[in-house]
Amino acid sequence: MPIEELRQSHTHIENYENECNPDIAVIIPTFNERQNVPELIQRLRSTLDGLNWELIFVDDDSPDGTAEVISKASAADRRVRLIHRIGRRGLSSACIEGMLATSAQYMAVMDADLQHDETLLPIMLEKLRAEPLDVVVGTRNADGGSMGAFSGERVFLSKLGQHISRTISHCELSDPMSGFFLISRSFFMEVVHGLHGGGFKILLDFLATSARPVRIVEVGYKFRTRKFGCSKLDFSIAFEYFSMIVNKLSNGLIPSRFVAFSFVGTLGLLVHYSVLSLLYRGIGSSFVLSQAAATAAAMVCNFLSNDLITFRDRRMHGIHKLIGLMMFCTGCTFGGIVNVCFASTLLHTGLPWYAAALGGMITSAAWNYTIANLFVWRTPQLRPVARIAPYGETVSIR
Repeated sequence: MPIEELRQSHTHIENYENECNPDIAVIIPTFNERQNVPELIQRLRSTLDGLNWELIFVDDDSPDGTAEVISKASAADRRVRLIHRIGRRGLSSACIEGMLATSAQYMAVMDADLQHDETLLPIMLEKLRAEPLDVVVGTRNADGGSMGAFSGERVFLSKLGQHISRTISHCELSDPMSGFFLISRSFFMEVVHGLHGGGFKILLDFLATSARPVRIVEVGYKFRTRKFGCSKLDFSIAFEYFSMIVNKLSNGLIPSRFVAFSFVGTLGLLVHYSVLSLLYRGIGSSFVLSQAAATAAAMVCNFLSNDLITFRDRRMHGIHKLIGLMMFCTGCTFGGIVNVCFASTLLHTGLPWYAAALGGMITSAAWNYTIANLFVWRTPQLRPVARIAPYGETVSIR
């Protein structure tokens, strides 16, 4: 082979190796961000100019067609990649799968809503390369940072969450709730097997999972105002955050889903006594009829609340919700029988009535949770697995 062809071949191999080993991968979870994606890609392309980079969008099957927009961008630029998840939702799990799908040594996480300042990424990368750090965090609370146009209520909730987060974060950090940060692959692989993977505050999950103090530095930025779409923060997401806190404080002994399930059960108990009081004491219906109606109301309330909160990533639709309700009520009826039998046994052993009742409720809660988790909101048979895909390829994960 002529020398010139050898040189060209060697250059081609070097370029390919550089493309396959990017300096930085930016992981961007998306859900209904169709209008923001084109501008975000353009901004990142300009900011990361001169670096070997890739963008990995992880879309949870957005009904507004976000995945289609990203797929077209991927066809035009192989540095833009898409992981399209079917039948699953969750910001933290999306970030984890995006990180597993890249070979980059440094991985950034940011939102697709244009509120994070992408121009900080080169500065964050320089710090992570130059110093012995695990994470560089973009924060609204450091020098030069700002909460932007957040309402007073959102600012209060954010600060409250930060105070709670510090109990499990294992490091001094002004904003453990930040969703904008850069992490080294070595630290990610160190903690990935112990991650909670639920909720929407993935940084806190990293910090709480680490068995050692995290080497971290913060960089201030001004939080921008969202242009298109709406915030994904709602009660169920906020409760996922609370459940993760409990899970981490218990060293993983208390599953986060069980925390949510128990909370929903408490709501169902309140519904039960409210309906029972209204019918039996208020209207004068028979106790048996009032108790039956109260039990049915509590079961329906528990099912709908669990579908909304506890198992939001497996939420049912259409006829499946009706079938699920029937299965849930059947399982809870047996749980109620277990409750009464076990409580009666405890009472006969000499325990006070309130202690016996509590034992029965705990037993039935554990039974109902098991039935709900295994049979009503069944875990998908095929577990999602992220893999490193060729550049430009669209990966669907079921």
